[in-house]
Amino acid sequence: MHSESFLHSLMRKQLKLSIACAATFMIALLGMPLLNYLFPEFMAKRIFGFTLSWFILGIAFFPYVWIISYYFIKTSMALEEDEVKSVKGDKQ
Repeated sequence: MHSESFLHSLMRKQLKLSIACAATFMIALLGMPLLNYLFPEFMAKRIFGFTLSWFILGIAFFPYVWIISYYFIKTSMALEEDEVKSVKGDKQ
């Protein structure tokens, strides 16, 4: 159904997308301990009864992950559609 080059191209684009999304996630994951280490006074500030550190981990982290996931899914689907369109365009 699909040529080898079609699948290879799509997989390469999706790999780049996966690496970008994983890097974005890792920045947040590794950034929290780093912020706590470098700026302990700032991270100890209170927001809605929680320290900033716990507020970020407990409330802000989940929407951040959802946004990354949503972006990955939408972009991955768009990449697949673009590849299909380009293949169909080549055949005509």
